[in-house]
Amino acid sequence: MSRRYRPPARAAVTAGAAAAMARAGYAALRRRPPGGAAAWTRTNHRGEAVTLLEGPAAALGAALASALAPGLSPRGRAALAAAGAGAAAFGGYDDLAGSGGRRGFRGHLGALAGGEVTTGAVKIGGIGATGMVAAALIGGRPADVIINAGLTAGGANLLNLFDLRPGRALKVALAGSALIAGTGGPDAARAVAGPAGAALALLPEDLGERAMLGDAGANALGAVLGAAAAASLPRPARVALLAGIIGLTAASEVVSFTAVIERTPALRWLDMLGRRPAAGPGQAETGGTGDAGGVPAVDGGRRTPAARGVSGAGPASSATPP
Repeated sequence: MSRRYRPPARAAVTAGAAAAMARAGYAALRRRPPGGAAAWTRTNHRGEAVTLLEGPAAALGAALASALAPGLSPRGRAALAAAGAGAAAFGGYDDLAGSGGRRGFRGHLGALAGGEVTTGAVKIGGIGATGMVAAALIGGRPADVIINAGLTAGGANLLNLFDLRPGRALKVALAGSALIAGTGGPDAARAVAGPAGAALALLPEDLGERAMLGDAGANALGAVLGAAAAASLPRPARVALLAGIIGLTAASEVVSFTAVIERTPALRWLDMLGRRPAAGPGQAETGGTGDAGGVPAVDGGRRTPAARGVSGAGPASSATPP
């Protein structure tokens, strides 16, 4: 056997490191939650308390393992780490400081046009800047930088759109990792290994409804996946992927992903795989008329603004994108 790592082995090493870091980070954060446990507690669609500490742990595992990943170029490692850290920081800010009163791009940009700066608007700008930093680190022609920035920022936002039911965003992250790896080959497999390993490690917590990604985790995993695609895929594949991200993001403003999943048997089966049975009468899971708009009372079915009174948490943050 060769003493050198083969590409699949390098990806496996990175995935394993990300999983270990994510689990260790989650355990440490649960022992000593920054600002106290109440600040990270939200109420889910069953009226049960869940923690948002899964998000920072997932971001830590994905970003740090990617920064140390064997087989990636120094600039590629830096881009992945910057994407994860930046998106986690701005997503975490929205988690802890956001009120959930404005939702979707239309809500936050409309408020900004009226002179109101929401936490979601700050996150839009911050994650956009994060995408530009990651793209600049990857390098290339101006057109490539624009495409790559769009993939990073768009990936961060898109994955957050799916953080509406237990395990859904992590399943999408794993599916996205497989798609990118299958399209780009060994280089892409090494690039997505960090977010894939972190997602797999924390999936049991999410499916068990003990924790959720929140904006910090969903934005971070999506940003790292977007940067991984940017760093490893040929331009035609990157353009096609960016078009898909833009199309799904636009659709989310008027169509509920939850409703589409519910009425599509195969998607519903995948969505329910590993989850607890659906809430019974009186606890119906409500996704709202659109995932970006949601229903203010239930916040997309994952956590409610009532978390402040029910669980003693701080301001409730939107589970949907900015």
